[in-house]
Amino acid sequence: MTKAAKVNERQIVLEILLAVTRDGAYCHLATADVLEKYQFLDKKSRAFITRLSAGTLERMIEIDYILDQFSKTPVRKMKPVIRCILRSGVYQLKYMDAVPSSAACNEAVRLAEKRGFGALKGFVNGVLRSIDRALQNDAVAYPDETTDFVHYAGIRYSLPEWIVQLWVEQRGMDETKQICENLYTRTATAIRVNTNRTTKEALTEELAKDGITVTESDLVEDAFYISGYDYLQALPAFHAGDFYVQDVSSMLSVLAAGIKPGDEVVDVCAAPGGKAIYAAQLLEHTGHVQARDLTDHKVELIEENIDRCQMDNMDALVWDATIPDETIVGAKDVVIADLPCSGLGILRKKPDIRFHQKPEQLQELAQLQREILSVVQAYTKSGGTLVFSTCTINRGENEDNTAWFLENYPMFQLQEEKQLLVDEQHDGFYYAVFRRR
Repeated sequence: MTKAAKVNERQIVLEILLAVTRDGAYCHLATADVLEKYQFLDKKSRAFITRLSAGTLERMIEIDYILDQFSKTPVRKMKPVIRCILRSGVYQLKYMDAVPSSAACNEAVRLAEKRGFGALKGFVNGVLRSIDRALQNDAVAYPDETTDFVHYAGIRYSLPEWIVQLWVEQRGMDETKQICENLYTRTATAIRVNTNRTTKEALTEELAKDGITVTESDLVEDAFYISGYDYLQALPAFHAGDFYVQDVSSMLSVLAAGIKPGDEVVDVCAAPGGKAIYAAQLLEHTGHVQARDLTDHKVELIEENIDRCQMDNMDALVWDATIPDETIVGAKDVVIADLPCSGLGILRKKPDIRFHQKPEQLQELAQLQREILSVVQAYTKSGGTLVFSTCTINRGENEDNTAWFLENYPMFQLQEEKQLLVDEQHDGFYYAVFRRR
């Protein structure tokens, strides 16, 4: 019997769900660890594990709402293992048409028994069968959209109500609904061609040999969207450093800096290094980029990507961005400040932000951004550029901090400001470009 034949896909999903919901792990890290461990699985199995684990977490608020309608035991009082088994079962019943209802229910029962909860087999089976019948008959009750949009959207789009309320207050109901709907659009993976090593044509040809579908971006010249691959890190072109996985919105913020050959650049919160490496690429083997971050681990990630992409005009340094560095005051043509934020623009990629992020943290993050900006602005040369960016959709962290910066540092002039919302081509992202007078 092969290793793959011994693997229970739903058991693996259960371990991911427990790691995230019980142990506080991050979804993308827990999933990446599992996929690396089970590289021997075929493409279909790996896709099933990814879809079911990420989808269950993505829809967990809605799933719990449904479970509470059909279970005498509230979700919050269930044992963690049973809770996760039921959650993944409901996701299969509601969102995975290729999975027969009988398989979703029966496998959940077997999994409960295998994990030592044989006494709860009847409970698991009864709840899932009841929900299946209700879904078949469109009998699951939802809040009324017209009388309480925030509650409705929180359940229907599986978002904490404080996030929905924040967006409604800042962007209005119609735009909020569009953002919520776009969180569930499935996008191909965005990559950036490493033009220091290859060409778009050569990379397209190489990826096509591996059966990968490649589509050019109409927003960034060096960007592609790829789909149809199995394990990204197994691709020869990835290991060779011929491309870098990076959202188009992130690329746009680097392009907005107007980097030109010969520039001296510092990225003050750089891990894992995507923006800094793109900046080095734009320098065309001239100038220099220094990528900084807070910890040894983060800088090691940057260095791994520098080595993989074979960048000869950059280095990495451990440095706390809140601490001034007198050695580079007034020395940089471009300062990139992609700062810690709430991450509300990347909920599609990191669904567990819904549970890890709390509303009271937003003001703390906005204050941290101001603290960093007040330090790193000093590194910009006269006539140089400072780019402030986040991957969130929140005026308090974005537009309000840009206004604060201009008020407190009048030697800077705003060149461009853009809030990108979630859509089929990119994540939610914000950037502001300042020129030092």
